[in-house]
Amino acid sequence: MTYYGPHQLAKSTRSVRQHTVTIAEDIPEEHYDYRPAPESRSVREILLHIASRTQFDLRVHGEDRLGSLDGFDFRGFFASLPVHEKLELSKAEILKVMREEGERWCRFVEQLPESVVGENVQADGVMKSRFEMLLGTKEHEMHHRGQLMLIERLLDVVPHLTRNRQLAGAQAQKPEAAGQGKA
Repeated sequence: MTYYGPHQLAKSTRSVRQHTVTIAEDIPEEHYDYRPAPESRSVREILLHIASRTQFDLRVHGEDRLGSLDGFDFRGFFASLPVHEKLELSKAEILKVMREEGERWCRFVEQLPESVVGENVQADGVMKSRFEMLLGTKEHEMHHRGQLMLIERLLDVVPHLTRNRQLAGAQAQKPEAAGQGKA
């Protein structure tokens, strides 16, 4: 019996992607070229980097169904993609790509049989299951989402999760305050 398989991974990744898209919506377009340090990726590059990662899985675990990544040309692969981090897309175009690529990846993962996600792939001298590698894509996005939330703070944008928590706290205090004035 499996508790967490392709369907659960796709569902949880949709949630992760929605949060990433919300952050991308909250950051003003004039800050999409902002980078917190000279050698770091800009907001635009981080978002496009996240979107391009899903294309890697579609190729490696879908189209080519590689059994080994030994000798795989990662730089060449990512440079050849129609969506890559150096594209000069507008905020609206990036949001569209994020939504479409995220959903395409989730649909791909949902249709994978457990026998396929259980297959092992040689990667850097280590055997990993396809499922572990696909889970790594979600973890990769969460890592970069953390970077984007820090960038929001640097840009004086309150992250949506913080805003939601603050709003819930303020609404919870309203009944208390209303009850205190009725004595």
